[in-house]
Amino acid sequence: MEIQQLVGRMGGVLDAFTTAVYVDRDIEAAVALLADPCTLRNVPAGTGGESAAEIRRYLAEDVLPNLPADLTIRRVTRTADQRQVVVETMVGFTHDRPLPWLLPGVAATHRRAEVLAVSVVSFRHRTSLGTTTSRISSHRTLWDDTGLRTRLGVRPDGSSL
Repeated sequence: MEIQQLVGRMGGVLDAFTTAVYVDRDIEAAVALLADPCTLRNVPAGTGGESAAEIRRYLAEDVLPNLPADLTIRRVTRTADQRQVVVETMVGFTHDRPLPWLLPGVAATHRRAEVLAVSVVSFRHRTSLGTTTSRISSHRTLWDDTGLRTRLGVRPDGSSL
């Protein structure tokens, strides 16, 4: 039963992080859920950060000001063990602005797209006085970059098809 509760708490931390970034747009709430040190990486874009300070800057400068107006995130599946959560999500949006966190160097195409993203999120646990706290130590997100670029009509170099 303890492992099941731990896995449930990890899912709650990940949900809180996602809500803080994409719904509430609250950088400090998101960063408070990270372990020290922590890595956040978007692959294949290569964006993210390797420390709380880098992740805070990345969220403040690259992500939050550049979220599509109609961004939707729908969970497809979630699998977890004591150290990791793997979640598949369908991310939909109209490419109404540059997205340096997702497609660096690509101008807005104003096309609608949906892409499957897979996030592998690792956790660090600390127990003090019988209470276990879980924080995100690594958050890597991968998606079908070629399929996304094809839907948006963009070549790998950022030019139009």
